[in-house]
Amino acid sequence: MPEQDLITTERDDGIGFLTFNRPKKLNAFNNELMTAAMAAMDGFAIDEDVHAIVVSGAGRAFSAGFDLQASGERKLDSIDKVRAQMALQFDFIMKFWDNPKPTIAAVHGFCLAGAFEVSLACDITIASDDAVFGEPEVRFGTGAVAMLLPWVTGPKQAKELMLTGEDRLSAADALRMGLVNRLVPQEDLSGRARTMATKIARSSSVSVRLSKQAINRSYEIMGMRQALLSGLDLDVEINSTPSWEKQEFARIRKEQGVNAAIAWRDGRFADDQ
Repeated sequence: MPEQDLITTERDDGIGFLTFNRPKKLNAFNNELMTAAMAAMDGFAIDEDVHAIVVSGAGRAFSAGFDLQASGERKLDSIDKVRAQMALQFDFIMKFWDNPKPTIAAVHGFCLAGAFEVSLACDITIASDDAVFGEPEVRFGTGAVAMLLPWVTGPKQAKELMLTGEDRLSAADALRMGLVNRLVPQEDLSGRARTMATKIARSSSVSVRLSKQAINRSYEIMGMRQALLSGLDLDVEINSTPSWEKQEFARIRKEQGVNAAIAWRDGRFADDQ
């Protein structure tokens, strides 16, 4: 699929729409999609006619996270290569936090791992009642790229999700934990996201921009950026350190494919569901 087709963008009535567009891959993030999305977000940032941004996924899911097949094909045979790949993923996630225009994630279906982090980085998250969230990284020997979760919910909830690798968190539980703002029927998701974006777009653009900056700056003053960068360093260490879970997952992925590797991963926790 050509790079320009990995996302779609639209502008309408003061709103920018960014849609992840790899539906056959559950909108998994490969490097080309991330690069295209970051360029689109930069375009929205400087477009004076865009006052709010809605982020969504085509097909059956918001996104299943970073593309595990693509990651298996990369030759990350040095810590510098690992760091460069992790930095790209980190920058992609933080584009949604750092954009001067408010970002609204409209989440349906799977929203896992890196995609979960994208939803956390967005200013507002509206989820359909079929949405499923999670951070399964520890189950196959990797880690979260942008450790936003404890900044959005409490440390107890963050540790439970992160340390168990929970990947079946319901939309209702996500709402209870403060990870989403609104829970709506699936058929209402697009409309409710547009309504929220319209309310923002019709407000004073200067006031909205500076208010978002003020809120974000509060977290920066508390040390969030430094904590996230420290977490990124630890994620580089995790991804550079061998573990039998990581090696077995990689072996199965290489020999039998991504689906078989995921089935092996999930099978180890089947009795805990």
